Amino acid sequence: MIQKREGFAGQKAIVLPTKIVDACASTPPAHTLHLTDLGYYPRAQYHFRERPVGISQNILIYCVEGKGWLKTPAGSYAVHPNQYLIIPAEMAHAYGADEHQPWSIYWAHFKGTQAGHFTALLQRQQKGLVHDVHFLEERAHLFDSIYTTLEAGYSLDNLIYASVSFSYFLITLSLEEKLTTTRPVEKDAVDRSIEWMQQRLEQALTLQELAAMVHLSPSHYSSVFRKKTGYSPIMYFNHLKMQRACQYLQFTTLRIHEVAGKLGIQDPYYFSRLFAKTMGLSPQEYRRKKQ
Repeated sequence: MIQKREGFAGQKAIVLPTKIVDACASTPPAHTLHLTDLGYYPRAQYHFRERPVGISQNILIYCVEGKGWLKTPAGSYAVHPNQYLIIPAEMAHAYGADEHQPWSIYWAHFKGTQAGHFTALLQRQQKGLVHDVHFLEERAHLFDSIYTTLEAGYSLDNLIYASVSFSYFLITLSLEEKLTTTRPVEKDAVDRSIEWMQQRLEQALTLQELAAMVHLSPSHYSSVFRKKTGYSPIMYFNHLKMQRACQYLQFTTLRIHEVAGKLGIQDPYYFSRLFAKTMGLSPQEYRRKKQ
């Protein structure tokens, strides 16, 4: 039987660097609940994961279409549309998509000082690991907003927004409260600059080019950018590149120099050093870890 951890058409996933996860663990209010991984797998045929001793994070899977299953020492469960499953940290488990009607899932791994309380709330006083919920379009939008925010980089504002929003996302599952819609806000120079970066990850942009895009001097641009994000523009741009590199390494068979080339980095050795500095392990080690 074919079994796949990932590699599904239309999938998306983010794995936060170890340094960022460690920073969240020591930074209020993100330390109470913070993400380590998240993503969306549509029609994930042959999806399968087995962890005989569990992992250090809590796992949430929210099924919006198709079917799947979960097996743990606490029992076996069928998973249907508009159900979520919660797996507490360190619990042995296996789960996968139905062979004939593979599930489409939002999924997340999370930790934090309050993660255990949220996990207990999601279990609804220990009544099980799989529960029904009503489908809410706003809930899907909220997850997409969290994903998009982290995709835009790991500034302190982004990490705090993701942490607080994910807390609310879990509450909408456990207590079925409706989400509120927020009015769009006008984007400032830094926001526009980050969008410009995201659209040009294959390029090698200079500080001068980034500043010119938002009509600021390089020195003033650097100052306002660092004030808002906590990083220099080039460091932030490199974080975005490494985030995309993680996706190439995890979801494609591109060689290291090909991944580097797709990100506008012509020296694969420089790319490997930059990746290791950002993610805490080499590209080769990252790929092996995710296989």
